[in-house]
Amino acid sequence: MKILFIHQNFPGQYKHLAPALAAAGHECRALTLRAKEAGRWQGVKLVPYRLRPRKAQAVHPWLVDLDTKVTRAEACYLAAREMRDAGYAPDLILAHHGWGESMFLRDLWPQARMALYCELYHEAGYPHLNFDPEFTTSDPETDLLRIRLKNLNNHLHFPQAHAGISPTRFQAETFPPEFRDRISVIHDGIDTTHSLPDADVRLTLKGHPPLSRDDEVITFVNRNLEPYRGYHVFMRALPELLRRRPEARVIIVGGDEVSYGAQPPQGTTWKAHFRDEVRPQIPDADWARVHFVGRVPHGQFTQLLQLSRLHVYLTYPFVLSWSLLEAMACGAAVVASDTAPVREVIQHGETGHLVDFFDRVALVSNICALLDDAAARARLGAAARELVVGEYDLATQCLPAQLRWVEAVMDQPL
Repeated sequence: MKILFIHQNFPGQYKHLAPALAAAGHECRALTLRAKEAGRWQGVKLVPYRLRPRKAQAVHPWLVDLDTKVTRAEACYLAAREMRDAGYAPDLILAHHGWGESMFLRDLWPQARMALYCELYHEAGYPHLNFDPEFTTSDPETDLLRIRLKNLNNHLHFPQAHAGISPTRFQAETFPPEFRDRISVIHDGIDTTHSLPDADVRLTLKGHPPLSRDDEVITFVNRNLEPYRGYHVFMRALPELLRRRPEARVIIVGGDEVSYGAQPPQGTTWKAHFRDEVRPQIPDADWARVHFVGRVPHGQFTQLLQLSRLHVYLTYPFVLSWSLLEAMACGAAVVASDTAPVREVIQHGETGHLVDFFDRVALVSNICALLDDAAARARLGAAARELVVGEYDLATQCLPAQLRWVEAVMDQPL
């Protein structure tokens, strides 16, 4: 079978599925912006495409999102057309359509089946919109209209697609009923043979003595440090947390960019903005126990989670982060926000502790209570790992289910 992957940052969510399909003997190609030159990656032929220079033009602000997606869709279409003209015709197109790239591909290959990675449908009501009152816009009513237009890309894809896949029920259930019925809920998968507890783990942060499981390490992780993932809530809780835990070392992982939501005030980053807000409240001796480590290689990231005596995870009602499940697989005790995506994997008192996203007092109290209760941490961490191994393990659960899903897509009529 000929399978064409579409993902601007390939492999992305196809990190495991694409190599598995290639290893099974399928001819796999990937159209992507990430590759600079044609090549191969784990059995997949990489086909780069480029965005063409465009003259600046006036576009209504609500249509900027669609404009960027059509730009990518056109570029992807032109590269795919060269493939078609050279005789290539896929049997199956697997596309993360979130950037619009796959919008026109069935115009080229109407006999191909298409299946979408359905990351999120942008719902206009609370709590999906205006969840955080600190970051609401000046005219919330027009936000409803803007968000409806943001879904144009989804609706342009739905009639072309035979099926979809979402990693969590929360994400799948954001989609409207007419397409939700075609979406299978299968997680991307966690490699629990890599993300696992290690009582002997050691890690040295630059300029500091080595850390071990004997140290009181608190971890907080975002891809980028920003409000969507509760960075502002955590930072504002930090002065009291450091005061109450004089031996704690707080390790904060994440970049300076914006993955989701609003941009920070001009001339700064969200990381710096909230760091600078709380810094005057924290004595120098306490601040020396806070470590911003930026983005780290995955191996070192896993060591941090293995070190973690307490892991904090906060998020708006949004896409669930891989990092939470990896922390749970490493046996970390977790305090997390009581938001819908988190409740799929954490039940309060069983696989972690849940607190109201905005309640900094409860956040600090729960962290301190667990840090004082080794037996509770051990019980929660073991139960968290058991859940991830049983329901989210890559090799035994998720990847086999993804492969069965591909077979089911191919069994559907055109």
